[in-house]
Amino acid sequence: MTETAPLLLRAARGEQVERPPVWMMRQAGRYMKVYRDLRDRHPGFRERSENPDLSYEISMQPFEAFKPDGVILFSDILTPLPGMGIDFDIVESKGPLIQDPIRTMAQVEALRPLQPGESMPFVGEVLTRLRQSVGNEAAVLGFVGAPWTLAAYVVEGKSSKNYAVIKAMAFQEPALLHKLLNHFAESIAAYLRYQIDSGAQVVQMFDSWAGQLSPMDYDTFAAPYQKKVVDLVKQTHPDTPFILYISGSAGVIERMARTGVDIVSLDWTVDMAEGLARLPEHVGVQGNVDPGLLFGTPEAIQARIDDTVRKARGRKHILNLGHGILPGTPEENGQFFFEAGKSVMDRLGEQRGALT
Repeated sequence: MTETAPLLLRAARGEQVERPPVWMMRQAGRYMKVYRDLRDRHPGFRERSENPDLSYEISMQPFEAFKPDGVILFSDILTPLPGMGIDFDIVESKGPLIQDPIRTMAQVEALRPLQPGESMPFVGEVLTRLRQSVGNEAAVLGFVGAPWTLAAYVVEGKSSKNYAVIKAMAFQEPALLHKLLNHFAESIAAYLRYQIDSGAQVVQMFDSWAGQLSPMDYDTFAAPYQKKVVDLVKQTHPDTPFILYISGSAGVIERMARTGVDIVSLDWTVDMAEGLARLPEHVGVQGNVDPGLLFGTPEAIQARIDDTVRKARGRKHILNLGHGILPGTPEENGQFFFEAGKSVMDRLGEQRGALT
């Protein structure tokens, strides 16, 4: 008799499950005292994310504290950049900084194809250890940044409010940008394959800044490269559930579903019922509680979880926030989110179905 697969993996595959699985984006991070204490001892972000012992320890912190249904690799979407020849740093309170922003065709042509096993062996080591540690108690999640978002960082050189530099490139030198996006798509697909081979059971692609595009420009600069990543990964790993998240995605939800992903992760600006009505039946949904609610009362958190799950009933659903948990969130409210999420079916009067 085979052991039952983790709840989150079964739900992501579309199997009937006893309750929606629950995890949080950025669940390992600044709201947890144990993480802040570790950060004080190891202030460099790249050290924390690229030292396999530290990355593993941080990845496990929320699992040990709250037992979420998913354990996600502690890393960053920019982690693969050095393997392509792009150096970066992450400065506390300032965010990512690219030392030499990509602005010319010569720079794009000089980029190396990503060989993740060679340039990022620590990622594979951490995923393997996570899988061994959590067994079937939780699913191990891997993740990447999507081509548009990676391009936005490396072209702008840092976080941006208006994305003027990359949009100027898009509308003045589209061939240059398309070449960069294609390079990222191929490299990111290789990175995801490596993560899955190392132990990731579900993967998520963050196109954090694609919500800054008009639908027309999303169709030109984001969607084709999202789809290329999905297609390449599905060629070799067709059974690994694939989640796509975009911040500010209300205008492109239908387009997200057409990329071939299994699950669309909604942010909190979309009503769950309305979001599902805009998605085909076979596409699942993740989300979408406002992370700001975790500054509220337990009653408010529980009511919103209940509303979200009630509206998603009958569809493939992973309970999550609509974005990452915010720094400064009371840790006990994070814990309550998980507890309320796990007990939601009791409150909604649902029979727990025995699943074997």
